[in-house]
Amino acid sequence: MAAGELNEARAERNHIKTDALQKQITHAGYRVVHIDNQDILARKYRIRLRGIDAPKRSMPYGKEAKDELVKIIEGKRLKILVFGEDRYGRFVGDVYCNGMFVQESLLKKGLAWHYTSYDKRPELEKWEKDARAKRVGLWGSSNPEMPWVWRKIRRENSYLRVHV
Repeated sequence: MAAGELNEARAERNHIKTDALQKQITHAGYRVVHIDNQDILARKYRIRLRGIDAPKRSMPYGKEAKDELVKIIEGKRLKILVFGEDRYGRFVGDVYCNGMFVQESLLKKGLAWHYTSYDKRPELEKWEKDARAKRVGLWGSSNPEMPWVWRKIRRENSYLRVHV
């Protein structure tokens, strides 16, 4: 309804009402996106890619992993199959973009690990093993540090700084 009222207010050039509706929409966590000559309400969601874990930005290959993900999905329509929510309130799901399985692409390019603690799908394991064998991406390094180990060490170090 809000998107429709916003369109009417814009058509009437009622800037006060337009601004108020825009603030109301934004405050509710949405934004208006113009797609195929239609205004659609869209909401920003935090999505964790199911079954993989990529290097964090400050880790080796972290920037490359992020840049590749942005290259794959930026400005495109995504299909997200949500399987649950993690302890940080993020939706955990499989992400598809133009028919491409995003996790597959990141694994095959050596920009992520198969997160076997949470996902046992054999195809993810195979894609990681193939990238390791070809020594692509982070697998070109002699001993890449796993993101979950890196996070654990950082948590322990921050705990020691606070409690010492």
